[in-house]
Amino acid sequence: MSLRRAYVPHEILVGPARARPELWRILAGTVVILATAIMLSSVLSFVLWFIAQPQTATFEDAGSGQSPLPLILLLGGFVFLTLGTAVAVRLLHNRGLSSVLGPSRAVIRDFIAVFRALLVLGVVIAVLPPYDMGAPLTPNLSPGLWLLLLPVSLLVLLIQTSAEEIVFRGYLQQQLAARFSSPLIWVGLPSALFALGHHVPAEAGNNALFVAAWAGLFGVLMADLTARAGNLGPAIAVHFANNVSSIVLVSLPDTLSGLSLYTIDIDISAPGALQTWLPIDFGMMILMWLTARLAIRR
Repeated sequence: MSLRRAYVPHEILVGPARARPELWRILAGTVVILATAIMLSSVLSFVLWFIAQPQTATFEDAGSGQSPLPLILLLGGFVFLTLGTAVAVRLLHNRGLSSVLGPSRAVIRDFIAVFRALLVLGVVIAVLPPYDMGAPLTPNLSPGLWLLLLPVSLLVLLIQTSAEEIVFRGYLQQQLAARFSSPLIWVGLPSALFALGHHVPAEAGNNALFVAAWAGLFGVLMADLTARAGNLGPAIAVHFANNVSSIVLVSLPDTLSGLSLYTIDIDISAPGALQTWLPIDFGMMILMWLTARLAIRR
């Protein structure tokens, strides 16, 4: 099947964007999204700083998320990106946020179908050898605290992953697709921006480009799922499942580890540290994408 035929459902999302597809609106909308998120985040940070005094140390690691409360606040704060998108599409495109997500029943149906399929995939991988991750796992949160926090952890992860999908595979992809017919633009540009957002030399050192490349390919695959499904449900489900694995189950020790049951002893900034892991991660990403495609095949 050609991409043109496979992407016919994408018109469900792109159709509402065609009424106001001008490039200046997309640029202005992006500014509105960022400005809204930054402004609201700044207000929240000030309020928390004011409340926490003199115990300001509670929030000192908010950027790295190495303890539960700061990480909950960090992930939950992504709701401001969603609010910013809602403002941008209403002001500049005369659309509602629901038109960015897609039909609500389809979003819920496809999210459940894909997440259920990924759970099965995860169980199959867990019961097959090898039975370790190639590096020592270190207990992080106690099992009791981890279980107590799990509902909140899942909620804020859903907020974070849905917000990123709404911005990149939602607003940017749809508005660019309304203006340009080529997937090279409406898939490639949001994916490149997504990769740029994950380029963090301060954390990954010389491996930062590899991490960004991983994020860029992830963006391309999520764009493909969105175009095939005609809603954001599958992309949110894959993104959510990926982040549950890497933030709630096993995380890196130096960043975003505040809600994880275990940490894995890997320094991603060390030269050669990702040579073994990246092929596995890329392979797992492709496998999750193929599983999601099967789950939404009709």
